[in-house]
Amino acid sequence: MARMYARKKGKSGSKKPLKRIAPWVDYKPDEIISLVIKYAKQGYSTARIGLILRDTHGIPSVRLLTGKSIEEIMRENNLYPEIPEDLLNLMRKAVRLRKHLEKHKKDSSSKHGLELLESKIRRLVKYYTRVGKLPSNWKYDPERARLLVR
Repeated sequence: MARMYARKKGKSGSKKPLKRIAPWVDYKPDEIISLVIKYAKQGYSTARIGLILRDTHGIPSVRLLTGKSIEEIMRENNLYPEIPEDLLNLMRKAVRLRKHLEKHKKDSSSKHGLELLESKIRRLVKYYTRVGKLPSNWKYDPERARLLVR
């Protein structure tokens, strides 16, 4: 599939395990859930928890072994933040770009990048309000984003 703004094609990221079982995993589903809860209480994001479980514990997929995703486990235990992780990361990036543009006012390529980034944020907000993960009156505002990110 083609990229949205870069005129390139490509495949990204890792692939899911081919087999539906992981014979090397010695953990029971309850132990995996307790590990997810432990790392969530330490303040790690869902993506970081997945990397830790994969790299240090040898768990290829939490959903494969427990039947629930990391996000579902965190939501059940009230550990998931109110703003979804991908939206928060985009907002952090926009805040960094705005700070850069305050210092370098004539950086027009960064201005264009900020416009693209904020349109991506607005599209994601529209999706999350439609799905119900954000309140229906939630709007993206750069000043509020600066306060939320800190």
